[in-house]
Order: sequence, then structure tokens, then C-alpha cells
Amino acid sequence: MTRFGRLFHTSTTTASAAAASVPTLLPSAGHRLARPSTGPAAVAAAITSGSHVFIHGTSAFPQHLVDCMVGLVDDQQQRGAATLRNVELCHIHVEGNTSYSLPQYAHAFHTTNFFVGANQRAAVAQGTSDAVPIFLSEIAQLFRPQQHNVPPRFPVDVALVSVSPPDKHGYCSLGTSVDIAVEAVQHAQVVIAQVNAHMPRTHGSGLIHTSNMDYLVRHDAPLPVTNSGAPHGVDTVVQRIGANVASLIEDGSTLQMGIGNIPDAVLASLTGHKNLGIHTEMFANGVVDLVRRGVVTNSLKKVAPGHIVASFLCGNKELYDFVDDNPLIRMAPASFVNDPAIIKQNPRVVAINSAVEIDLTGQVCADSAGTRVISGVGGQMVPE
Repeated sequence: MTRFGRLFHTSTTTASAAAASVPTLLPSAGHRLARPSTGPAAVAAAITSGSHVFIHGTSAFPQHLVDCMVGLVDDQQQRGAATLRNVELCHIHVEGNTSYSLPQYAHAFHTTNFFVGANQRAAVAQGTSDAVPIFLSEIAQLFRPQQHNVPPRFPVDVALVSVSPPDKHGYCSLGTSVDIAVEAVQHAQVVIAQVNAHMPRTHGSGLIHTSNMDYLVRHDAPLPVTNSGAPHGVDTVVQRIGANVASLIEDGSTLQMGIGNIPDAVLASLTGHKNLGIHTEMFANGVVDLVRRGVVTNSLKKVAPGHIVASFLCGNKELYDFVDDNPLIRMAPASFVNDPAIIKQNPRVVAINSAVEIDLTGQVCADSAGTRVISGVGGQMVPE
């Protein structure tokens, strides 16, 4: 049984632009009485051997809760007690210390990466963590019950998430990472939330009432900071590539950006453009400057006109302050943002991404080099 019943009112099969508004969390209260708790007490009560645990991704990585989970195993070993075993973890790329993948915890934790970050590449290469190639827009399907009462492919027993402090009505925000997190929370049997005053409160689909969470752990910590944004000290080749790509983008285009120096360099070269829109699975610091310069207006978009639509973001404190309680920003699940039926409704869509290898037949690889996994499929998709 899911916690929210029906979380979104959204349709990704209609061709009507009017029907393609950003999905909104239904404002219904849940039946859980969220208990204020400490991190160690919450994870000890909720996580048992064999549990399937979802961990909030990107800059929303709940480091305190993760440290408490790993610390539980350390404490059990020190006391000579039976330790956690065979706990299945899953997440997209995360920014933080993933100590659960160290060899000494191999008996306790196994990680499935739906997108591999730098902190998981060694574990994937060594075979102690797995990488699953999957579209970002389709990951949430793994959390849902299948037809004919078939259990989910990855049932979420426990969700570890980061949220903003509740407002006066009791609503928290998933902040910088709505992507697959909102549906993981929807289907989780137990939700443990790290309530962090540094988490920006974002508008859109990531609002969750405290009565839909089981444990609230107050722990304030700055969000991870990445160097994405206008390139400083980047070689001139990257800057020239960025300028060349920017010259191919027409005024009035709707942009999707990936992660890396090339997308950042392109954004830095768009300062002379007009009436650009943003509909992207992620964005970073470079978008902030374009909004302030009046380059990004979102005025010509058909889906959520006047608003930036994204599913996650990572960058620096300036970016996090910019999105905090900013109605310009509409965060939505990746199942909506990356749906081709939604994307194609916007005008002049331009996707700006980095590649690792291109072969002589024109095939492009963006997630691996040979047998070495670098990232993941993410927002790549096969055109309809």
C-alpha cells in the first residue's frame, strides 16, 4: 500500500500542451505520525537485514543518515552483536561519502547505482557495487507494483531523504532532488527524513507533508558544493567548443543541459541570446546568470511557460539560494521532465550534453569508456 495513494495528477500520453502542466503533489495528509528522532535510533528501528533502502541523490544526499546507518554496523561489531547483512541500497549519482561501499562493509551493504558518480566508480569497477543502465525517466517504474499483483522489481522498504524544515502547514520540500525521490517516498514502507535548514525549499512536485513521514531527524549541514557553472581556468578548447555550440542555438530555444564542462561552457557563451527557455533534468550555476541577464525568460515555452522545469540540480550556495522559495523554479519527477511526449511540445528543443567516445559509424557513448563505467544513461533517450 502506498503512502499517498495517487501522488501526481499527470498524463504523459496526451499531445495537448494544456495537459502538460508540471505535476503537483496532491495536498492530502497522510496517516503517519512523524516522530522526532535521532539518526541512530531511526535507522536502527527501520533498517534490518535484507532491507531494500533508497538513498536520496545528488546534492540532497542525506549524509548524516547514511553515516548513522554505517555506524550501526560499526556499533554492532564493537558489541559483538549480530550485524546487518545483505541490505540492498539504491540511488542515482550522489555527492558525499559513500563509505558503505568499503570492503569491510561488503557483508552488510550492496549498492545498485542507477547513475554512477565519482565516489562509486571504484566500487563498480571492483564488482562490490552494481551499475544498472536505465533511463532516468524509467527508474521510478522499479519502485511500483507491477500488474497482476507482481511485486516491484526494487521494493523500497526504507527511504532515506533530505528535506527542508516544515512550513506552518507541515509541508517539507525534497529541495534539490525530486527526480526519482518523490516516487521512492511514495512507495516506501518507512520514510526517514533528515530535516536540514540548509536544504532550499523548492516549488513543484516535491512537497511532502510531515504526516507522510515516519521519522524526522533534525540535522543541519551545508549541501555539497560542485564546481559546475561558468568555466574558470578551463582550457581554451572547451571554451571554443562552448562558443561554437552556442552559435548553433537560436533565440527562443528550449534548453536541456547535462553535467560537465561542455554544457557549462555553452551556457557561459549564451549571454547574447534572447527568450531562451529551460526544460531539463538538471541545471547548475550557469543558469542563474542567464536568468539575471534576462536571457532566460521561458516566455515561449508551451510546457510551464514562464517557469524553469527541472528534476534535480547541483552547484554552489549561490544556486541553492537562488532556487530557495523561488516560484520561477518548478521541480518535477524525471518521469515527467524526461518524457518525450512532454519535451516535444516545447519549441526549438536543444539538448546540450557531453560524450566520452564517438566511433567511426557515428555511435556516441556518454556513460563508459570501454568496460569502465563512468556515469550512466541518465537523460539520454531514443527519439520517437
